[in-house]
Amino acid sequence: METVDKKISKKLEHWQVISIYLAGFDFVAVCMSYFVALWVRFDCVYSAIPKQYLEPYKISIAIYAVILIFVFRFNKLYSSIWRYASYDELLNIFVTSLGLSLVYSLIMWIGFKMPISYCMWGSLLQLVSVVGIRFSYRLFNFLRSNKNKGESNLHNVMIIGAGDAGLMLLRDIASSNKMNDKAVCIIDDNSNKWGRLINGVPVVGGREDILSAVEKYNVEKIYFAIPSASAAERRDFLNICKDTGCELKYLPAIYQLMSGDVTVSRMKEVTVEELLGREPIKVDLDEVFRFINNKVVLVTGGGGSIGSELCRQIAGHHPKQLIILDVYENNAYDIQLELQEKYPELDLVVRICSVRDSRKMFQIFEKYHPQIVYHAAAHKHVPLMEDAPCEAIKNNSIGTYKTAYAAMVNGCERFVLISTDKAVNPTNIMGASKRLCEMIIQSFDKKIKEGKANEIPELFTHEGEEFVDIDWSKVNTEFVAVRFGNVLGSNGSVIPLFKKQIRKGGPVTVTHPDIIRYFMTIPEAVSLVLMAGTYAKGGEIFVLDMGSPVRIDTLARNLIKLSGLKPDEDIKIVYTGLRPGEKLYEEKLMSEEGLTKTDNEMIFIGKPLEFDTDEFLNQLPGLMDLAYQNKSREIKEMVSKIVTTYHPIRRKDLDKVTIDEGYKNELEMTRSIQQIVRDDDQ
Repeated sequence: METVDKKISKKLEHWQVISIYLAGFDFVAVCMSYFVALWVRFDCVYSAIPKQYLEPYKISIAIYAVILIFVFRFNKLYSSIWRYASYDELLNIFVTSLGLSLVYSLIMWIGFKMPISYCMWGSLLQLVSVVGIRFSYRLFNFLRSNKNKGESNLHNVMIIGAGDAGLMLLRDIASSNKMNDKAVCIIDDNSNKWGRLINGVPVVGGREDILSAVEKYNVEKIYFAIPSASAAERRDFLNICKDTGCELKYLPAIYQLMSGDVTVSRMKEVTVEELLGREPIKVDLDEVFRFINNKVVLVTGGGGSIGSELCRQIAGHHPKQLIILDVYENNAYDIQLELQEKYPELDLVVRICSVRDSRKMFQIFEKYHPQIVYHAAAHKHVPLMEDAPCEAIKNNSIGTYKTAYAAMVNGCERFVLISTDKAVNPTNIMGASKRLCEMIIQSFDKKIKEGKANEIPELFTHEGEEFVDIDWSKVNTEFVAVRFGNVLGSNGSVIPLFKKQIRKGGPVTVTHPDIIRYFMTIPEAVSLVLMAGTYAKGGEIFVLDMGSPVRIDTLARNLIKLSGLKPDEDIKIVYTGLRPGEKLYEEKLMSEEGLTKTDNEMIFIGKPLEFDTDEFLNQLPGLMDLAYQNKSREIKEMVSKIVTTYHPIRRKDLDKVTIDEGYKNELEMTRSIQQIVRDDDQ
């Protein structure tokens, strides 16, 4: 018999065993509740209880207790995890217990003339017993967690936000025994809440009181719990908090508040993106994705930072087919697995190839006939390209040409080039190669609009290629470029490097104390690219208003502060000097380019610079030959002749200029650098 019991117990989960014990307790509690009510009614003397009352009690109570257990089970009151019991469970057990006791009391009062006190006190004692045993578990855990934490091990926490999210966070901190957090104060800009308590924690003031409250309450962590705050409001708070040296976390989404899912585990670390000096870019993606819907879309460089995000957003909005090209197999494989898992119905094609391979590009375009192309494949690392200028031209410029040509002759509707602000007045070969890309798509667009697409030469690096034979009058591809600044979180971003250096204990290396860059996030960059593909009419260079530029030195110091450390004390900052081809300041437009507004107030269209298209196209075969002959010096000289705004900066020139208040804008500063270069050349 003992063996059989062991086998049965092995089949039961722990919670099921607890449920059996709980049902047994309910049975005893019901019986005892009504007995105590009857016993107290007759002055706590058992022998004084009349037989006319005692017998009905004995006959009915066991039956009632069994019925109560079955009803509780039907209402799933034995399936709840009582450690996390909430108001829903409390309401459920209250209504069920009260309803059952009311029915039982009516039967006993009408049928057996039981005393009113028996019915009333029995019902009350039953309710207290069944509720108490369940919620006592939470009380026990609360007391045990506070004891286990120990005052010496607690981290004092400041909560910013005295609303619903802040209240939920307070309760989570109080009930959890897995973290050593203790809420000591609350900050809220609503002065009506100052000096009052929420769950025993004082609301000490507004944002201007953050620094003093941190010192007064020895705060070590700050949790920002206002999910409805705008980017500007959140940034204002976080810019104050970053100077406290405290660990910072925030609740990122309002939907978590709506679903009641506000816990410390849902808090995210504050990133430097939160401290950018502008609101996030907003693009009408509904219109964008109506354009993409049911079309064949090709993304070159689809495994990279921008390319992979493009693929993610495109895949989620029902393209007819998505084609990903990348020369790096690991990146392509990662995005392939991700999209196949998330969108199993997606018609996905992944191909490993280089945009420099004209034969392969023609094969792909002839086979799949993509209607929209997002050209993200490029070498982007400035110092590396300075040492390998021929590779920059081969991959960026000639690769763009071959891809654009294959798209044009195979009926592509839109070709979107991903460019960079480094293409403006370039001082490095990478920027110059991207300016060449812009000139290529401008030339293609102009020739097509003039009805002279047949005059665009083919570029091949192999002998014996057959020239395409198509009806040139039907060529109508629209070419457009999208120009933006540095992308936070991309493979080439400086932030991962800074974080790695901080984790090692420093030093953090910054090239120059005055170096300044525009920044945007990957989703913003991708939104702009997608918008350009939707609204392009051909030949435009779309430009993002990225707000105020950010000093890289300030970026590094903010990252150190967000890590709870002090710049120049805990982590040293070392200035290493500008690298070859690196500018102090990037520009968004050349002076000759005007700006035209679009429907989005943050996005503009730059008027393309005029240049001799025929002369430019005739120069490209010679440029390609030099690149494939790997003549680095000659390639830079030829690029400077083609891109008249390209003036390479040497290291000795960089020490002659700094950014100060004397410069009215980035263009004036850059021109002063270039003037130094020209003077030295003369």
